[in-house]
Amino acid sequence: MSNLIKYIKYIRWQDILDILMVAFVIYRLLLIIKGTRAVQMIIGLMVMLVAFFISNYLGLHTMYWIIQSFWAQIVIALIILFQPEIRKALARMGQPPPFLPYLTSASEMKSLDEIVRAAVMMANRRIGALIVLERETVLKEIVEIGTHLDAKVSKELLLSIFHPSSPIHDGAVIIRGERVVAAGCFLPITFRTDISRSFGTRHRAALGITEESDAIVIVVSEETGMISVVENGNLKTPMNMDSLTDYLTKVFTEKKRSNKKR
Repeated sequence: MSNLIKYIKYIRWQDILDILMVAFVIYRLLLIIKGTRAVQMIIGLMVMLVAFFISNYLGLHTMYWIIQSFWAQIVIALIILFQPEIRKALARMGQPPPFLPYLTSASEMKSLDEIVRAAVMMANRRIGALIVLERETVLKEIVEIGTHLDAKVSKELLLSIFHPSSPIHDGAVIIRGERVVAAGCFLPITFRTDISRSFGTRHRAALGITEESDAIVIVVSEETGMISVVENGNLKTPMNMDSLTDYLTKVFTEKKRSNKKR
């Protein structure tokens, strides 16, 4: 006990701060990779690390040399393997909130109502749609490759964009606040293996963009007419008018409250 007290005397406040900061970074990284293929890769790296020590202990020189050669290039390997996760982490850490005035409650609710009504109508007509609601992370690169619109959100506009005769109906619509900033945008596709094969390219694109940003994505299936919502790489389905309205209202109300507290 006396030895413990002796060592505690040598602990500086900088050491405590250092430990807390490292713990916070590790915690945030675990939240980012949760539910992604990065977890499986980390398990694979841990298996290789165990094999490295076992081969050294048992004198398996060839196996030891192969694993040692791999570890010599581990930094490059990690950058290649975890490229999507690294991009996602850097985007969330370094991206400031968009310099835009927050919507009033009435205009925000009207915009969300137009989006919900458009999604329900397209679901009833079996019209496929991919609607991305931008939040903290500005999707500048995604917007640049699409068709710029900068139009007020309306049910009629969304229906016309995703109508099968429209030349930009296959891409995604990016909504920022109460404005449709771009349409016909192409989103990154997720390569996760734990997704049901019943979900097509639209659902994989929705999962892909939400794995790299904090956007909310509404997906309308052309085959089934089912409405889904994707957030943080998690897919919620099926949704109807009431559940979709409640979900979006809750998400954007919490966002406004958190911004006011800053």
